[in-house]
Order: sequence, then structure tokens, then C-alpha cells
Amino acid sequence: MAAAAAAALALCLFAAAATCAGAQSLPPPPPPKAYDDISSCLLSNGVSNFSLPSSPSYTPLLDASIRNLRFELPGVGKPAAVILPASKRDLRRAVLCARGASLAIRVRSGGHSYEGLSYTTENHVPFAVIDLANLNRVRVDPGSATAWAESGATLGEVYRAYVGPSLPDEFYLSTYIPTGSSNGNLSMSFTGQVLGPKHLAMSVLNQTFPELGLAESELSEVSWLESAVKFAGLSSVADLTNRQPGAGEYAKRKSDYVQAPISTQDTIKILRYMSSGPPGSIQLDPYGGAMARIGSTATPFPHRAGYLYSIQYAVSWNASDLDRAEERIGWLRSFYGFMSRYVSKHPRGAYVNYLDLDLGTNDWANATGGTSNESVARAAASWGERYFFTNFDRLVRAKTKADPENVFNNAQSIPPLRYDREH
Repeated sequence: MAAAAAAALALCLFAAAATCAGAQSLPPPPPPKAYDDISSCLLSNGVSNFSLPSSPSYTPLLDASIRNLRFELPGVGKPAAVILPASKRDLRRAVLCARGASLAIRVRSGGHSYEGLSYTTENHVPFAVIDLANLNRVRVDPGSATAWAESGATLGEVYRAYVGPSLPDEFYLSTYIPTGSSNGNLSMSFTGQVLGPKHLAMSVLNQTFPELGLAESELSEVSWLESAVKFAGLSSVADLTNRQPGAGEYAKRKSDYVQAPISTQDTIKILRYMSSGPPGSIQLDPYGGAMARIGSTATPFPHRAGYLYSIQYAVSWNASDLDRAEERIGWLRSFYGFMSRYVSKHPRGAYVNYLDLDLGTNDWANATGGTSNESVARAAASWGERYFFTNFDRLVRAKTKADPENVFNNAQSIPPLRYDREH
């Protein structure tokens, strides 16, 4: 899809921003002048839909899209303003006002970032959040088989499914395995989608995976849109456009890719490791099908032919367990290390939509970050090639052309090449 490549490039270059805060000491607030500067600039330019920390609407507005509650804690720095542009004109003026006030810019779409990159900054750099919730139009052109989505559109408004390599292209089948066990046994569940009638699903799955013992009563024949509701765990189609679909969670996630089948013996070792873990899970999502027919360098996303499935690792905890958060994250990191022998190598791949700051950060120290050939090399070696492989170099060149001043940056944004000026 033509729009998919353009949207993927835009996401890589301008994705919203920041880093995880470890310490719980209160960060310094933005200087008072920053509030005055951006407020007066926005008002004088006709942008009225914004909120400052002194406003009653500020905290509800900021927290509305925070899905990972780790980044809602007091030790995480807060923005000097939250701005909701109503038009592209408002958006342009919001960007200019933030720059004029020497504030870093964090652009928030759905707030789904696993590492809170759309509403935090590194090193307590003062910043403003530009929330794109009002810029959420999705245009579909059946004639050219393309779709264009504004950056504020949520997953409920733009939904895509993937298909697995061992099944026909009409099939998607993922596996969910929770960690922790009181008796040494683990359960797993399978969730799937078939673009076809129920009898097709029964026939193919019973032939391919007779171990599942699939019963017809376990299948539901629904519209494609209704299937999106089921995958999202929502109650109705109307909930797809709800930007606050439920309570957030305290969590940490990581990712991997598998290119060769894991033997039964090694699977038992993995499950044994998982059985002693804290509350969490792994999810296996199949690749292949239409994804594999696109070249690995055709778009920034490189994980195409030759990849069996991705792994998403997760641990979570409740507000009552905040004092055990580092312990649980530590277990997840240890499990990730254990899995290294079974997953992709040279480099060990990672999924860019499951951002993981453990892989490395840019460590920007001011509003426009600053950049150099050293920062590009550091990014490539730590996280860039894991997400994008050799496409990272092309993204650097595109970023250098589109945003040489590094206005749109975050802890894992694409750094531009720039040698003529120090920031």
C-alpha cells in the first residue's frame, strides 16, 4: 500500500518522544518563563485549545492517553503545556511556539508507546506535548487500494491483521502464554482470525493443528469490523473510537523474532523458566503471508521473509506492588537474556512498535537534542539496526533532509547527520 510506506517513514522520522524515568525523586519543573512564553505565543497565534499545569484540566488531559502507568508517577517530568491543535494550521503554530519557548516537542497520537515516549523527556529537558487527538481522519481510496491516516487516528480507526507462515494467507493465529505457576504447569490460549467462512477455518485448522481439538462452538462468524472489536477486548463497535478504552497498567515489555523452529526439548526449558516468573506473559504473533511478499528494504520495516513469528515479553504489577517493580523488570531482562540462543541474531531483531529503551537511548540533553556522526553510530549499534537493519542508514539520510535541526526527537528517534553546528 503506497500510504503504508509513507506512513511508516513518517512514523520513524517524527514519532513522539521520550524516556523512562527510573528514580522517583521529583523532577525540576519547567522554568516559569516557559509557561508564559508558550501561552502568550499560542494565544496570539489563535491557538486556544491548550492547558498549563495551573489549569484544572491539565492533569486529566495529560493522563487521558497514558496507557502505561509507570509514566504517570510523580518522579516522571511533566510538560510545560499540553496542546490539542484542531487543524494543520494550529499544529504548525504549536510547533513554532514550542520552539520559540525553547521547549522540546513531544507529539502524542494514541499514547500507546510502551516506553512513554510521547509524553516524557530525557534528562529533565523542559518540553510541551502536542496531542494529535483531533487530527484523526482516515481516508480510504478503494480504487487505488490505498489508505491515508492522520497521526491522531487510534488503532480502532486504523486496524491491520497479520497472517502466519504455516497457514493460508487468510489465516492469523497467535499464542498467549502467561508466566508463573503453582504446580509447574502452564496454560496457553490461541486467538485467530480467518478471512473466510467458519467451515474453511474448521477444515484447515483441524488438518494442520489437530492437537488443538477445535470445536465449532469455539468459532464465531462475524464481520471484519466486529473481529477488530474482539481482538481489542472491547464490548462493541462503538468502543473502537473511544480514546480511553479502559484502565492503564504498570508494565515493561520487550520483543524478539524467531527464524527457526524451537525444538520440543528447548521449548520445555523455556516453559520451565517461565513457570517460576512473576505475573506476566509472552505472546507469539505469526509472520509470513502478504508481509513476506514485500522486500525487506521496500519500507523501513525489515522483518519480512524468513521470520516465523515475533515474541512479545511482558511483566506487570499493581499500584500495591510498586516497591517490587524493579524486581519484576529484572526478571524480564534475565528471561530475555536466557532467550538469546533461540531467537534472531546479527543483529538480534526487535519490533519498533514495542519500543524498548533497554536497547539504548540517544540521551539528548536539550530541546533539539543535538547530533553528530558519533550519535548516529551509537544509535545504529544499539537499537537502530535491531529495529530497521540496513534501512537505518536510509532513515538517517531522510531525517537529515526532512528535519536537519532535529526538532522532532526522542530517546530513540532517528538522529540526523550534522557537523556544522553545535547544539
